Amino acid sequence: MIFAIALAFGPAMEAISHSLPKQPGYQFLAKASGALIVLSTYWVLVRLGERRVPTELALTSAPFGILAGLATGLIMFAVGMAIMIASGLYDITFHGPASAWRGAGLAIESGVLEEVIVRGVVLRLVWRAFGPAAAFVVSSLLFGLGHIANPGATLFTTACVAIEAGIMLGSFYSLTGRLWVPIGVHAGWNFTQGYLFGATVSGSDFGPSIATSTARSAIPSWLTGGAFGPEASVPAFAVCTIVGAAVLWAASRKGRFSQTARTTCVSSQDDGST
Repeated sequence: MIFAIALAFGPAMEAISHSLPKQPGYQFLAKASGALIVLSTYWVLVRLGERRVPTELALTSAPFGILAGLATGLIMFAVGMAIMIASGLYDITFHGPASAWRGAGLAIESGVLEEVIVRGVVLRLVWRAFGPAAAFVVSSLLFGLGHIANPGATLFTTACVAIEAGIMLGSFYSLTGRLWVPIGVHAGWNFTQGYLFGATVSGSDFGPSIATSTARSAIPSWLTGGAFGPEASVPAFAVCTIVGAAVLWAASRKGRFSQTARTTCVSSQDDGST
């Protein structure tokens, strides 16, 4: 059922957006409202279908988790982009202040919807049934394939998204037992990429930005991400992979992978840790 809701979410939010005035603030309101609907729907379905309180959405963990995730996503992308600019892979032009409504709305929409579906549903339930290894493989593969139809996508960009982002975002869920940090990281990365640096985000334009970052045409696309965007670049792949490996190591040290496959996810969430 949650997948049906996910498929309907995009068209439904587009319909709401078209019914509202075209001012950026109203469009942001539509995206934020849609994110709240997705979170509420997930909570209700877990409560009714699994007969438990979805502690992966514990509100007490939300403020710190979201803020920590946003900061982490910002820093990670900024480091990768700094490497590419310093290496001459990208040119950047600063424009000054710009409206952030569109970029913030799209970042919230993608962060919430994709993390609820991929980490909250796929990774968690596959983990419970078959263990963490299968959960990471399946969820990362589906995450990559979910971007294969985006403008500028290739098999290489799909593999990058699956490996670097799929594992890295899953690692934060494994460590915390909550969805807030992955949501924050995802939204923070996309907002930094699309609004602060003005780069293409998974083939999409995030609207007004305070700068514009453009890949140099003479550089191979596998180094820069090409038309798909910097997240499919070698530097971004390296940054995300290193962070993902470090967080997985921390999760392992914390015992997140030591319990049985069927109980790990639920137990790690219900033990009150953050």
